[in-house]
Amino acid sequence: MSVLTRDEAQTRAQILDVERYTIALDLTTGEETFDSRTAVRFTARAAGDTFVEIQPATLRSISLDGQPLDPALLDGNRYPLTGLTAGPHELRVDAAMHYSRTGEGMHRFTDPTDGETYLYTQLFMEDIQRVFAAFCQPDLKSVFAIDVTAPEGWTVLGNGVAEHTGQGRWTIAPTPLISTYLVAIAAGPWHSVTTEHAGLPFGIHCRRSLAPYLDADADEILDITRACYDRYHEKFDEPYPFDSYDQAFVPEFNAGAMENPGLVTFRDEFVYRSAVTDTERQTRAMVIAHEMAHMWFGDLVTLTWWDDIWLNESFAEYMGYQTLTEATRFTDTWVDFGVARKGWGYDADQRPSTHPVAPDPDAVPDSASALLNFDGISYAKGASALRQLVAWLGEKDFLAGINAHFARHRFANATLADFIDNLASATDRDVHAWAEQWLRTTGIDTLTAETGTPEPAAPTAPNGNGNGQSWSLTVTRDGSRPHRITVGAYDHALGTQAGPGHLALRDRFEIDVPGDGTPTIRPGHRPALVVLNDGDLTYAKVRLDTASWDTVLTGLSGIPDALTRAVLWNTARDMVRDGELDPATYLATARTHLPHESDLALVQGVLTFAAGQIAARYTAPENRPAALATLTDLCRDLIRRTEDGSNPGLRLIAVRHFIDAATQPDTLRTWLDEDTVHGGPELDPELRWRILTRLAVLGATDETTIASALEADPSATGREGAARCRAALPTPEAKAAAWDALFTDDTLSNYLFTATAQGFWQPGQEELTGDYVPRFYPEATALAARRGPAIAEAAGRYAFPAYAVDAESLATGTRALEDPALIPALRRKLVDQLDDLRRALAVRTSADR
Repeated sequence: MSVLTRDEAQTRAQILDVERYTIALDLTTGEETFDSRTAVRFTARAAGDTFVEIQPATLRSISLDGQPLDPALLDGNRYPLTGLTAGPHELRVDAAMHYSRTGEGMHRFTDPTDGETYLYTQLFMEDIQRVFAAFCQPDLKSVFAIDVTAPEGWTVLGNGVAEHTGQGRWTIAPTPLISTYLVAIAAGPWHSVTTEHAGLPFGIHCRRSLAPYLDADADEILDITRACYDRYHEKFDEPYPFDSYDQAFVPEFNAGAMENPGLVTFRDEFVYRSAVTDTERQTRAMVIAHEMAHMWFGDLVTLTWWDDIWLNESFAEYMGYQTLTEATRFTDTWVDFGVARKGWGYDADQRPSTHPVAPDPDAVPDSASALLNFDGISYAKGASALRQLVAWLGEKDFLAGINAHFARHRFANATLADFIDNLASATDRDVHAWAEQWLRTTGIDTLTAETGTPEPAAPTAPNGNGNGQSWSLTVTRDGSRPHRITVGAYDHALGTQAGPGHLALRDRFEIDVPGDGTPTIRPGHRPALVVLNDGDLTYAKVRLDTASWDTVLTGLSGIPDALTRAVLWNTARDMVRDGELDPATYLATARTHLPHESDLALVQGVLTFAAGQIAARYTAPENRPAALATLTDLCRDLIRRTEDGSNPGLRLIAVRHFIDAATQPDTLRTWLDEDTVHGGPELDPELRWRILTRLAVLGATDETTIASALEADPSATGREGAARCRAALPTPEAKAAAWDALFTDDTLSNYLFTATAQGFWQPGQEELTGDYVPRFYPEATALAARRGPAIAEAAGRYAFPAYAVDAESLATGTRALEDPALIPALRRKLVDQLDDLRRALAVRTSADR
């Protein structure tokens, strides 16, 4: 397949105006292919040559202006259109197209629970050519009118209101001008909950087997949707630009969600069939808010080329968190962003693959390179930069600039330069300089605090806190960006019951970094704790003065504000990753303070890092049992703390992590046999499979038990659970079977591939899996070439030997990067994974010294 280059896209955009696609899809022709007929009306501004993209199973016929063309001229995924004359044209294409099993193009899924089949499109970037012929680039917007023939009893959803015209035929209302990657279809016997809001039809949809679970949460999902819709209309002058708002929760979806106008698709794990925490509900709500923001950022105004993906993702990420905080009961969303999302950005920005939030156009020469930038930088770092921009600019001017941008580019395309010009029109501040410093640079600044007691030039006047004393703060910056930050000063508070070392906020003030070089002088004695970036309004690493860090180690859980605690947990995390804090000290700090932590996002984030990185990768094998014992004891304390049922979310987190850290099977077997954790919760499907997976890792279950569990839960999630368990069994036979499934079974769906890979590599099984480490690279390279970017991403993320933390594994992987057969998606994942492996080795070495 040829990928589209930026130069080719610019040339084609100069030649063509595309007015309308009229598409007929027949989804009744079989299980392997469907029929696709397309008529494209376009105008050539001048005589010349171009091409149209399509990836057919069979190209039956193609004609231009009524004249048949030779289907044999199709070259890979491009059909040449030569000798175009200036003026209007109509291209007609008739083809059979392949269904997908990898979540790309038209994905086909048969639900093992009831045998029902569902189809949906994911046409992001260039995958529209897997469904119908198109000029695949974001700046050739067009109207799309689609008719679908589907089996009787199915419902068809699309970007516009869909009308059932009889005999399985559906007509979808033509769209306004949208980009090709935003076209969407979902077809199947959906279970639907519909309503109306602001004069528009709203709907939520899922597989029939998930109907009871969607119904249980329908009010919550729709309430959040309505609240976000109303809040965006308060922020934005432009009204919602489409005729309906459907949200479809679809199976085996590769992303979290996709912002197709009028038909947002979500991974259907967001339809919870097992117990979840309120933080997980908040995450679902944030994704709803994020995708709705895209209706303006991306759908109404669309990037011209993929170098500006931050104009889509950074804005949707920022708006999603901010709007959820303003409009719903989830008022602490920035805590979750700080502890979960921000680390994603920090990690990505320290790898060799880092890039600016807004890269130079020459750095994104084609669509394949653009796909690599949908990462922690474009989402988390970009949103952090926008949060800093709002703090610096003021929300009033920020929104004024945004609304000017929408008004000038509605239903059209725009660039970074367009956006910055529109922002600049709303403020006297130098937004262009800000953009150069924040959006065109890479890396993370580090802000370091030094505190002291100044020598006063004259006696300091008495004040209400310190009897004439004062203290000084000097902040140094390792980096190049300007920062507007809040500083928090905290004192020890006596006589409270809020946990060890309770602290009280004395003072909170703003400073600019870099300043004029003069220390900031504040009244009173030197605080016990000085926190830079209190409130987490900028994107930077923070390093505290020595006395403040000592206070953190003893008093972290006693800090009153959860967002401040998130900043400090991130500091501890960064210090571990940078070799400045012993991983064992991080575990000890978690052991001390998490039993007193009230914020679920913080508990979840800290435990995830402690288990997934420290115990699994940063701790040498001989020390891993002690690390797991610490985690087990910590989780046991949390379980005891919640025996009264007062905090079911905290209890669920503790139970999950207790299962994952268990080194002995007895307690887990008891829970599984009794179908409950003593004192609750009762085991639901997620917990049962989680326990069984851990028992498989420990060698405390077998194929018979796994098969019995699958018989009891034959759902898609059950199939994934069984695949994960079988791959986790510590026997040569189980590993060989799992490996063969991963790298030779090209019918394996994207989700079953991921589950099998997750089970295969386990900390503590290095002797059993060691021989597979060198095999991974050539076999993953061949697999990615055969199956494409989605499986390449899954292979690089989940099938990579992440727990083989040794110099030989690193050397083997580094040599593999020289293979010219690596496709870009896999190469990028390997570069990132090997850098993380290199860091894990460095952390172990540092801890051993």
